Amino acid sequence: MSISARFPIAEAASARFPAAEASLFRHVADAAGSVDWGYMHAQPELVHGADAVYSPCFSIRLLDDMKRVQERIRRELAADADPRAGIRHFVLGSEADVFNLGGDLALFSRLIRENDRERLLDYARLCIEVAFNLYRLHEDRVHSIAVIQGDALGGGFEAALCCHTIIAEAGTGMGFPEVLFDLFPGMGAYTFLTRRVSPAQAEHMMLNARVYPVEELLRMGVVDQVVPRGCGLQAAHDTIKRNQRMGNALRAMNTVRQACRPVSLEELLSVTTEWVDAAMRLSDRGLKTMDRLVRAQQRRAGSAALNLALA
Repeated sequence: MSISARFPIAEAASARFPAAEASLFRHVADAAGSVDWGYMHAQPELVHGADAVYSPCFSIRLLDDMKRVQERIRRELAADADPRAGIRHFVLGSEADVFNLGGDLALFSRLIRENDRERLLDYARLCIEVAFNLYRLHEDRVHSIAVIQGDALGGGFEAALCCHTIIAEAGTGMGFPEVLFDLFPGMGAYTFLTRRVSPAQAEHMMLNARVYPVEELLRMGVVDQVVPRGCGLQAAHDTIKRNQRMGNALRAMNTVRQACRPVSLEELLSVTTEWVDAAMRLSDRGLKTMDRLVRAQQRRAGSAALNLALA
């Protein structure tokens, strides 16, 4: 059963924005239909207005746009009944100067202060749907690749971890800042990080607020490849070319991985429900810290927009 069939409320939320409207997620499929390139933070000026300061985080709008593309790809795969069909690749990148700064902290702060647990839970569930799709979009048919060309923080780090392969450009960083406002990363961090490091190491990384250089993450086994600045997308092309020669093996490994170390939607939803409950318990001190991080993100986004305009 598809995720959308199991969560009709979330599916209805994804229908808020007609496909013809400007999207924050640019999707490009190759001519052969074997590779889907998805770029977060596309054309924010068309979505939010030319004068708005766009924060490259996981807004509801971005999540809706990503989920819509994922569902389209799932339908295409489901319509292809050829049992010998090869592997399909889904590449996740960004058009901003960062990969993703994580959850929508401004939304979190507002919903917590309004004591609106249900809307916060709806947001968390949408995050989990998108994350689970990155890991297992349709049975064994998809291999996902994250291309990190700028910092990936909080939910941005989690999104990368959901992918089967992580390619990062030198000089970028990844980490979980949530503990700064007394929360933990609850959108897949523990589930997917413990597939790459020990549970003890994963907990340490989730609670120390450190932004790790990708070069260190490569040595730890968290990142699969580090390439020079500007070479991330080419590295993804090269990886796809190699993978296409062993598509049958990759499909089999997807099945083996799920059989031996399964990732279930139920597990991810259970963790994110605990995250929502923890968020609703945040003190005023934690919320004030969250607000300061929101302002820091806005300043960073405004500075990036100014630099782009002057270039």
